[in-house]
Amino acid sequence: MSSIKENITDLETLRNDIIVKQKKGLPFICASVAIWLLILIVIMLDLSQDKENLFVFCCSCPLLPFSWIIGKVMKIDIFDKSNPLGNVGFLFTCNQFLYLLIVMWVFSAVPDKMVMVYAMVFGAHLLPYSWLYKSLSYRIFSIVIPIISLVVGCAFSAFSVAVIMVIIEIIFALSLLLECRMSRKN
Repeated sequence: MSSIKENITDLETLRNDIIVKQKKGLPFICASVAIWLLILIVIMLDLSQDKENLFVFCCSCPLLPFSWIIGKVMKIDIFDKSNPLGNVGFLFTCNQFLYLLIVMWVFSAVPDKMVMVYAMVFGAHLLPYSWLYKSLSYRIFSIVIPIISLVVGCAFSAFSVAVIMVIIEIIFALSLLLECRMSRKN
């Protein structure tokens, strides 16, 4: 029984360490603001639906470089390998690649709803990070983003979804920043 308690204590120590070192993944969430701004710009261009959706997919490509740059500014090594839970975080990200198969299907089956589904997938993939980073913000936004994306996407255009996503991502980033500051005080 003491071995289990020691393992749980070790796990909590690793989680606390990654929370501090990675600032709860803040560089990635800040970069996602830029990604959704790029998506918004693409949607505002006068492109055919297929080209628009293709470029929306392409907008995600700079996520890692943007996160790395933001991490450098914030003095966070997003590629830090000192904590094995970093691999768990990477695994959490990989589940989004599987969900993108759904987005690809929507690309051809219901092209005008692709941005909505893309936003839903983006939001839903955040849920495991609520555990990793002990974050209420991740838990809330992983639920709120898919629901708001669905409602707005069914009632309005992709433009509206992109605008809402930019706003939500800014609020999310600010919420995480506040969480990081509050955890430093404790």
